[in-house]
Amino acid sequence: MELAPYRARIEVKLKPGYIDPEGETARKALVELRYDVKRVGTAKVYELDFMASSIEDAKKQVEEMCRKLLSNPVKDDYVFEVKELK
Repeated sequence: MELAPYRARIEVKLKPGYIDPEGETARKALVELRYDVKRVGTAKVYELDFMASSIEDAKKQVEEMCRKLLSNPVKDDYVFEVKELK
């Protein structure tokens, strides 16, 4: 089976109801700078280049990576996109 290169972009952010200390710190700083900011949410973004046998296999691998390491299912939500590199 031949492998092809893929790129994934994964965004991990806190589920609603969880406190985001970095976001709150940024919001307060922006308000001090006189911006009318009501909420700031932070997220981590991962960009991965990897090999897979198909787009379906690539998506499956990314899903596993998110569940096993890149996010905490108790407190995090994540979304991702995968594309084949030419």
